[in-house]
Amino acid sequence: MDNTIIKTALRLTTIAFLLACLVVSLGAFTRLVHAGLGCPDWPGCYGHLTWPTTSAEIAAAEKVFPEAPVETDKTWPEMVHRYCAGSLGLLMLAVTCVLFKGQHQKNESGHKPPLKHAFLLLAIIFLQAAFGMWTVTLKLWPQVVTAHLLGGFTTLTLIWLLRLRLKRFLQVQAAPLNPAANIGSVKTLLSALIVLVALQISLGGWTSANYAAMACPDLPTCHGQWLPEADFKNGFNFAQSIGPNYLGGQLDGPARTAIHISHRLGAIVVTLVTLLALFRLARLPGTQVYITTITGLLITQLCLGLANVLFALPLAIAVAHNGVGALFLLAVVTTRYQLQLLPTAQSQLQPSKVHSGGLHHEPANHSAV
Repeated sequence: MDNTIIKTALRLTTIAFLLACLVVSLGAFTRLVHAGLGCPDWPGCYGHLTWPTTSAEIAAAEKVFPEAPVETDKTWPEMVHRYCAGSLGLLMLAVTCVLFKGQHQKNESGHKPPLKHAFLLLAIIFLQAAFGMWTVTLKLWPQVVTAHLLGGFTTLTLIWLLRLRLKRFLQVQAAPLNPAANIGSVKTLLSALIVLVALQISLGGWTSANYAAMACPDLPTCHGQWLPEADFKNGFNFAQSIGPNYLGGQLDGPARTAIHISHRLGAIVVTLVTLLALFRLARLPGTQVYITTITGLLITQLCLGLANVLFALPLAIAVAHNGVGALFLLAVVTTRYQLQLLPTAQSQLQPSKVHSGGLHHEPANHSAV
């Protein structure tokens, strides 16, 4: 079987994944430098394909948009982010076309390429473009900003999963599902962890969209109290009105405190469930690389979160916190996906040894599954 088409799709998907990492990082950077409204129109910027740079262009732009003075340090992050996101869409369109061309190919196990996966990704990217537009036209409405961030993480995760599926498709023989005892419960636990991480990312997005990252400037307390004044009703009011400019946030202190505290509590819950998942994974053979990766990313993410508070949200650390959060999600998703490819308990046996009494199978020294 000629796998040239699928190999081309895999190479393009790898490039798309790297570009998606850049787009997610640029999105965080744009949000953190308050450049979400750096261009008051969409898809251009003050009517330009790039952004106004000369004095004449800036003067003309401000005549058309008198309520939005040009800030050159905020226009370029927004437009660079838009063009990178647009390039990602075109690249995924190319991947989809390549897979469509090879849709009738089958691997050694009789499976076809994941074309539906590619179409789903393409639809999500188009939806992301709409959320990008609404972010501007609805003036950073927190609901849209949070959904846009979640859409970015979803896109990144699905591109990574597509890459994993294409790599598996190209295997000479796809590995069978692992029938080892208790592996089903580990899968369920990892699935639950993915949901919790997604919820924590949502809380992080809501925290950022409502400018609540510094609502509690101290650790481990908040304003020197274990139970500070917090307005959860308004902090999690998902029916905030459309119309006001939400740059800088519209919520009062107690509402932002409620959001910040919730994000901290979410981090504790995710950490505890992650530790439980790591403990369960340690009882399975062939999982050390996943355990090490998840542990390293968890520790890094916790340290970055603490540093955000202790050092008053420095830009580099805040962007890194967003990026490592994405990598942590990918690590958990990868572990959940690859779990079915682990060797079975039977395959962990050492090669047969010939004894005078016949064949003798001596088990390897692995923990029981």
